Amino acid sequence: MSSSTAVPGQSPIAETAPQSLCALEPRVPADRLVGEMVPPPRFDSVRFDTYVPDPNQPSQTEAVEVLSSFAAGLGGAHATGSGKAGSASAGWRRATGGWFGKKQAAAPAGPRGVYLDGGYGVGKTHLLASLWHATPAAPSLKAFGTFVELTNLVGALGFQQTVQTLSGHRLLCIDEFELDDPGDTVLVSSLLSRLVDAGVALAATSNTLPGKLGEGRFAAADFLREIQGLSAHFRPLRIDGEDYRHRGLPEAPPPYSDDQVTRAAYATADASLDDFPALLDHLARVHPSRYGALTDGIAAVCLTDVQPVPDQSTALRLVVLADRLYDREVPVLASGLPFDRLFSDEMLNGGYRKKYFRAISRLTALARDAKGLVAQ
Repeated sequence: MSSSTAVPGQSPIAETAPQSLCALEPRVPADRLVGEMVPPPRFDSVRFDTYVPDPNQPSQTEAVEVLSSFAAGLGGAHATGSGKAGSASAGWRRATGGWFGKKQAAAPAGPRGVYLDGGYGVGKTHLLASLWHATPAAPSLKAFGTFVELTNLVGALGFQQTVQTLSGHRLLCIDEFELDDPGDTVLVSSLLSRLVDAGVALAATSNTLPGKLGEGRFAAADFLREIQGLSAHFRPLRIDGEDYRHRGLPEAPPPYSDDQVTRAAYATADASLDDFPALLDHLARVHPSRYGALTDGIAAVCLTDVQPVPDQSTALRLVVLADRLYDREVPVLASGLPFDRLFSDEMLNGGYRKKYFRAISRLTALARDAKGLVAQ
């Protein structure tokens, strides 16, 4: 509604009252899940030539070159079943001199595949989306989604229908392959095996297994072991580097006051305004597959009273919401604690630490984006 709306304790503000995410319970039909398997809005315009490699990390430049050749090699006829790679595989071999940079007489059975291996913030999703854009095929013949989105698709369509839906694709890109859920890993590995037989090319990034040291920055061995029979279809590309979201950028702004956040929410068209603990409670009642739809039409998320996340289940739901907000480039303005204090030391040292560090990194970037919402 719009009118002269009073903020408690303040003068009336002649703006539109903000929405509340807690009041929304979106329903997402299965056909939307399929239709939205494209790079998220943040990555609509990314290309290989917009990726800026760190000059101190030659693996980043190498990854662009290898993936560019890989995309060009997918321009041939769609591979057929029974593991026949077809002309697209031949293009890959001509462009790269073989699967691992070595001349060889024939491609391994099945289609092509690449696995982008690196820490958070080195641009793996940017490169994966660039591969999707660069692959010479109609958008309807390419699919891009996170591991969670892929498992949600199986849940909505059923296993066989998902196989049938994706089997005609030239390329399937899977971002953030979840190695920490054994059941879902087996499910998706079985799905990929069927798609391999149908001639679909694969590309993936992944999270790491719980309990790994060094914050699980590199996961190729874990990934290839967990997908077992599919490992021969993937060439690992290790991408070194630091988190680009903080490379050469100022620190995130400190949290604002409740009053500043509230006033900004009322002054910003299509903003939402929620109490952080209440939003966490609401996320428990909305399936994570709907978190993207939860943010439809939201131009900015304003949160008051940010507090430490109380438990791991809540923390993992917040990670999914942070990913969807980041994908959609929705700025986040908050009061309370800074985002680097959301998760306990126990969480940051546990098996899901890579997810939590990614969420902190992404929310920090969105907090920077929100600075202009606050009147100076």
